[in-house]
Amino acid sequence: MDKYIDIIQRSYSGYWRYLKHELITVNHWDNYFYGLIIISLIVWGLEIAFPWRKNQAIFRKDFWLDTFYMFFNFFLLNLIVLIALSNTAAQLFNDFLGVFGLTLQNLQLFDVDDLPKALGLFIFFIVSDFVQWNTHRLLHHIPILWNFHKVHHSVKEMGFAAHLRYHWMEPVVYKSLLYIPLAIIGGFDAQDVAFVHFFAITIGHLNHANLGWSYGPFKYILNNPKMHIWHHVKHLPKEHQSGINYGITLSIWDYLFKTNYIPHNGKDIELGFEGDEHFPKHFMGQELYPLNRKDA
Repeated sequence: MDKYIDIIQRSYSGYWRYLKHELITVNHWDNYFYGLIIISLIVWGLEIAFPWRKNQAIFRKDFWLDTFYMFFNFFLLNLIVLIALSNTAAQLFNDFLGVFGLTLQNLQLFDVDDLPKALGLFIFFIVSDFVQWNTHRLLHHIPILWNFHKVHHSVKEMGFAAHLRYHWMEPVVYKSLLYIPLAIIGGFDAQDVAFVHFFAITIGHLNHANLGWSYGPFKYILNNPKMHIWHHVKHLPKEHQSGINYGITLSIWDYLFKTNYIPHNGKDIELGFEGDEHFPKHFMGQELYPLNRKDA
């Protein structure tokens, strides 16, 4: 037990030092704090310059709530619980493997460090995006998980910051299901991961932005605003009652597995979910909502 308590303590102190370093050190390209701000300002500038919904205000409905979510989920959530929980869970899993005389290295199919860097990054990106696509489907199909995911679908006007409006339980689910697949192909360099992560953040911001782009023929590969807005449609089609267009960064999974749905220009469709008029409008109410549900 002392080992796990020590992991939790080191996780808090280590992440606090990291966060302070990110805030005061701006001379490295993989600074997540200022990287998020720069990406957000650029995409917001594109929204202002090329708005798809011309009548949507620059400071749209829930703009400040989503901005708070963006920084809370990306930084403070890690400090409060996520890093300590993740590190403890990883150690528990390693200890479980040890009972059978195994380590994570025994599970590795290959080490990406043995591959050309571009190929290793591509494999990391494809594997992580496919696992996240499947996780996203689970969030829609399993009622308990859907109650948590409703926070993200409570967005009524789309904008870049809506990308990071989600309940704190979601990254727990995503990271848990990603852990083993990424461990099997281990050997990732932190800066390489940062490159992929920044790319995913940029696409995610663009998907939720007030923009009418679809990237030409690349729309069948990359998720885009015209496709993703249908994922947020309030009234789902009868043949897809659990959800549509689950793509995170890539749209290709939806086309491959027949979950794509873009019947017409979705610029003015109503967003949300059935019964969202009763959903809490403020941060704490939204965070506590799943815990107050009988089916949660």
